[in-house]
Amino acid sequence: MSNRIVIIGGVATGPKAASRARRRDPNAEITIIEKGNLLSYAGCGMPYFIVGDVKNCDELMCTPAGVVRNSTFFQNVKDIKAYTKTLAQAIDREKKEVKVIDLLSNEIRKILYDKLVIATGSTHFRPPIEGSELNRIYTLGHPDEAIAIQQCANLEDVKSVAVFGGGLIGMEVTEAFVRLGLEVTVVEMIDRLLPKLLDAEISAYLAKYLRSQGIKLRLSEKAIKLEGDENNNVRKVITDKSEIDADMIVTAIGVRPNVELAKNAGLKIGETGAIWVDEYLRTSDPDIYAGGDCVENTHLVTGKKVYVPLGSTANKHGRIIGDNVTGGSEKFDGVLGTTIFKILDYTVGCTGLTERYARELGYNVVTCIAPGSDVSHYYPESALILIKLVVNKDNGKILGAQMIGPGDIDKRLDVAATTMTYGGTVRELANTDLGYAPPYSSAIDMVAHAANIIRNKIDGIAKSVTPMEVKKKMDAGEDFILLDVRTPAELIKNKIDDPRVKYIPLGALRSRANELPKDKEIIAFCAVSLRGYEAQTILDGLGFTNVKFMDGGLAAWTY
Repeated sequence: MSNRIVIIGGVATGPKAASRARRRDPNAEITIIEKGNLLSYAGCGMPYFIVGDVKNCDELMCTPAGVVRNSTFFQNVKDIKAYTKTLAQAIDREKKEVKVIDLLSNEIRKILYDKLVIATGSTHFRPPIEGSELNRIYTLGHPDEAIAIQQCANLEDVKSVAVFGGGLIGMEVTEAFVRLGLEVTVVEMIDRLLPKLLDAEISAYLAKYLRSQGIKLRLSEKAIKLEGDENNNVRKVITDKSEIDADMIVTAIGVRPNVELAKNAGLKIGETGAIWVDEYLRTSDPDIYAGGDCVENTHLVTGKKVYVPLGSTANKHGRIIGDNVTGGSEKFDGVLGTTIFKILDYTVGCTGLTERYARELGYNVVTCIAPGSDVSHYYPESALILIKLVVNKDNGKILGAQMIGPGDIDKRLDVAATTMTYGGTVRELANTDLGYAPPYSSAIDMVAHAANIIRNKIDGIAKSVTPMEVKKKMDAGEDFILLDVRTPAELIKNKIDDPRVKYIPLGALRSRANELPKDKEIIAFCAVSLRGYEAQTILDGLGFTNVKFMDGGLAAWTY
């Protein structure tokens, strides 16, 4: 008798599991049940359809050869039955059957299984705000919603849009709306953008850039009421602090795992609120597997359970489940939450733990902020990137990384994530044999340079304070010297306007060190603080005992 594999969910994990299972078992009876009207679509591509980079929404459902992945495709190419507009209502674990209803005909039937896969995904959270029944209020969880958003954004009377949520999806749709010529206001309840992904310094760097592009940021604000016009179209957002004109709204404040079907079947729900699975992606029932946005994962750094819904993870889950429902024993070790996105001319990425979360967990943390060129600085197309590493000071293991800038960060982010996946240290990262040529990197790549800064700090050679700490000292009126060691030509471009700033170019520091008091704290800086660090070591050698440099220099100064 053939292996009966039933898969509930037809977007990412489900089709991937089905396709992998078919390759491993040509005789299996494989069925996909999907409540929506579309199969196997690339949801992560929807912002790029909205802005017009992807010309037709059908492209998000096509193979690389241009064939639409619909029920006919799955039947003819893969011999997989795929039922759309079909809702799985209940799972009977004793009888090993799934009760489904055809949403078009209301016909109810039961499908038997030997192995069951739950890939029910997640649902975008809609906050209960007065006026939320108005028109032109959207979430972005399905291609049909992407089409509606694109059509609305191109209406003649739509000039402004409010984006609720400063997270990943919020940033991606913000880019789309800016490029479409709309006035964009981002409303975020927390005091910074991407609060779960970025530390305050990197988030502030992003915010400074977005404001320079005309994007309005309303941080630490909460929408409490929406107002519309005579046609019931939204026109205004009332927050707890202000009023915002908005001709349309996109809500992007996070998703919730769809667990009701599993919960009603008596399957274990994890501590994060998502479905619990073991390392083989089995649920508490050994014949039922689950993956994608409906399950929790193990964090590779902490070993703790986390809910991190990402399309990349969903596809990895699908492949592993496809193996295991056809007799395999493949394990899924866990996630780092590696995330990257583009917003206008900047790329932002992160992996692992933020400094804030690492400290909350009790790690002895050391960090660095390292700005520099993504390629050799003399190469014509060089661009700035800024890297923050979060490291366990006790053993040098990398806990997290955050990167931002107009330069190429994807390679560096993936190098950091790879090092972390295998429990690597900053020494191992710094000595990794990376490819080098001037059009691609400096001789010591920026990610290795960041690792070396951390090594210097751990060894006690480099002593630093962050730009945020410097600003706090200034605001508190502390008496210290802020030593600018840049060249006179650089001072013309930009400088910190404060009476505590002392200008001594690095080349003159040894001869003019007597101008500096030895009884005050001295914080040296330059454009990126490479020279600031050199100034610290020079003054250390001259007998100064309270000298530091400002991490990241003026490149990381967001004030």
